[in-house]
Amino acid sequence: MIVSSKSTYTQLFLKRAFDILVAAVLLVVFSPCLLIIYLAQKITTRGSAFFLQERIGRNGKPFMILKFRTMRENAEENGPQLCNDCHKQSEYTPIGQFLRHHHIDELPQLFNVLKGDMSLVGYRPERRHFIDLILQHDSRYAQLYQMRPGITSEAAIYNGYTDTIEKMLIRLEMDLKYLEHPTLLKDLKILLLTLKSLF
Repeated sequence: MIVSSKSTYTQLFLKRAFDILVAAVLLVVFSPCLLIIYLAQKITTRGSAFFLQERIGRNGKPFMILKFRTMRENAEENGPQLCNDCHKQSEYTPIGQFLRHHHIDELPQLFNVLKGDMSLVGYRPERRHFIDLILQHDSRYAQLYQMRPGITSEAAIYNGYTDTIEKMLIRLEMDLKYLEHPTLLKDLKILLLTLKSLF
């Protein structure tokens, strides 16, 4: 996707407008759920109900991603870990495993969408540590910086959590394919598939 043509700028404008409208509606719809989860987190575990972590977004700029906290606060005291390294029952908060299994921990990222850090649909943002590992295998990852990262993507739907570098490279291929022809119709289809996958 070369960001230069008038049609491309129009497409990006429409995608951003779509993101803002849908994210705002979803926040209103899910506000009771967000409140219940927040209260449950505060009652069942110490520390913050939310989890902030630096990720790399559009144009390679870092931003703070917002999630409901699913792991104990010092779960990564020994450094960054892939998902399969932290799937021990003792590492989760009391409701953390449920939140992660159903991807409910991702809901606060709707605020990231409104802020402009993220899109509803796009590649999943990674930490610098893992991006450096991916770039060692495939330099094309840098092409993803042309767009905002997303809450969901076709790659995330069909590959789930990427707990190995091999899975990250498979996801990269799908994300690059999306990057070639991003459309609102495709975004809508991916959002519907995401909702379907949750139930």
